Amino acid sequence: MLDLDTFLTELYVIVDDFCKSHLPAETRRGPAASLSRSEVVTLAMLGQWHVFGSERGFVRYARRHLRAAFPSLPDRTQFNRLLRLHEQAIVRVALSLADHTTDYQALDTTAAVTRDRRRRGRGWLPGQAAIGYSSREGWFCGFRVLIACTPEGSITGFCFAPGSVKDQPLAEDFFGAREAAHPECPSVGTQSSSPYLADKGFVGRDRHAHWRTHYGADLICAPLSNHAGAWPPCWRHWLAQYRQIIESVHHKLLHTFRLSQERPHHLRGFAARLAAKVGLHNFCIWLNRRLGRNPLAFTELIAW
Repeated sequence: MLDLDTFLTELYVIVDDFCKSHLPAETRRGPAASLSRSEVVTLAMLGQWHVFGSERGFVRYARRHLRAAFPSLPDRTQFNRLLRLHEQAIVRVALSLADHTTDYQALDTTAAVTRDRRRRGRGWLPGQAAIGYSSREGWFCGFRVLIACTPEGSITGFCFAPGSVKDQPLAEDFFGAREAAHPECPSVGTQSSSPYLADKGFVGRDRHAHWRTHYGADLICAPLSNHAGAWPPCWRHWLAQYRQIIESVHHKLLHTFRLSQERPHHLRGFAARLAAKVGLHNFCIWLNRRLGRNPLAFTELIAW
């Protein structure tokens, strides 16, 4: 178990080294920002722990207890602006911590609820968040988040779309952005030659052939049980066994890092906090490996 100061120091060193060696130097007109890019990324990732309850709770904690490390810490409104400003840096740092040398990647979506679907009115994100269906949540209002992860649990890429978007179209955009290495979509990560393991939400023989031909994405997915060529139970059990890691990753993001409690007012704010959650997740796996611990043993990593 580490104390919070040690954890914060380790996190800041990793973030600062990456920002200085892999990102262009900061250029900004006007007066200097209250926090540097490395400080914003570090605080954004640290603030996703569930123990803080909310972003408001984290900023309140930081202003009381982290002044020695961040003496110019601004108020919550200004911190939110800095968070949105450095969204791309947070994404780059988050995915740099993933291990891309893997035999396969698990692929699946999860629901990020942003509003009670029964509430009246347009809400904060009209036309962006939408009502969709999830096996975990049922009908929900929010975003559908697509995650690709390694057998160890490191997240190699992610994206999100309105909750009404189905798994297959979202995967189409994900694979296309990976293959094109689009600079405006760094969150999807880099193209992988290893196969993807997916569930029934991604079925479709023609789609699989299209993804393989055009994007080099080889997807392994069990056909529906009532269709021709259905797999025997032992094959389905084999696939479920290797895909189980994605369920663990979703649980960490939703509960350990508060994705289930997101109630965003700004789309870029949601994107930045999602990237920060991914970054914290990957950093905890990296740190656990370094300490010789179970990669996903997050609960006892910090002595709160």
